[in-house]
Amino acid sequence: MVLSNSKISTIAFDADDTLWKNEDIFIHAQDEFINLLLPYHDESYIRSHLAGVQIKNLQHFGYGIKGFTLSMIETAIELTEGRIIGSEIQTIIELAKCMLASPVEVLPNIETVLTKLKAKYRLLVITKGDLLDQESKLARSGIAEYFDAIEIISEKNSLTYKQILQRHNVLPENFLMIGNSLKSDILPVLDIGAKALHIPYHTTWDHEKVTDDTLSSYQNIETISDICHIFDYLALSSSNIKATVL
Repeated sequence: MVLSNSKISTIAFDADDTLWKNEDIFIHAQDEFINLLLPYHDESYIRSHLAGVQIKNLQHFGYGIKGFTLSMIETAIELTEGRIIGSEIQTIIELAKCMLASPVEVLPNIETVLTKLKAKYRLLVITKGDLLDQESKLARSGIAEYFDAIEIISEKNSLTYKQILQRHNVLPENFLMIGNSLKSDILPVLDIGAKALHIPYHTTWDHEKVTDDTLSSYQNIETISDICHIFDYLALSSSNIKATVL
């Protein structure tokens, strides 16, 4: 594998929608929530209002199911002008419990990739979200043993990545981040002089999307489903790489 001849010594993976499915659970819950409020407003308005409340509440509740649940409750109260009843609030709470109890579905080929990498590289998970929920998902995923360290953080930005690398005594030039979000997993890592590999998921939360101008600066590479094959391109190109896994 060509990457073994490069300077990379530490590879970090995002968790949600990189190691296992996650956004699908939120999409299903959001659809159920919208159905609950359809007697009060139309779908597009409910969806738009919930999205705005979620973004506003990130500074208060952070990322994850619990913050999403509080945003759903706040949205329900606002859009019904306080007329929502206790049983409907209970429905939202039960919806959140179902989300938390959802099976962890590891994405195809991930364990094969981790097995190949474990022998040659130090492996990390760097994920944002609720501490308890992320720890639970990692424990239930069956892949925790592949990683040398786990970092569960409240936000991903250049400063956060710098602090993580310092904690683990890793130089930026020796670090590779793999994730599905350009905004969280790729751009801040490139800003600190490290390498980053974008593997898109089939759906992306609006808050994690970037402008078309940013997207156009990435080279498109299509490869087979084994992620390890992408590393050849990293060794051959100094450009920012966007990889699509088929």
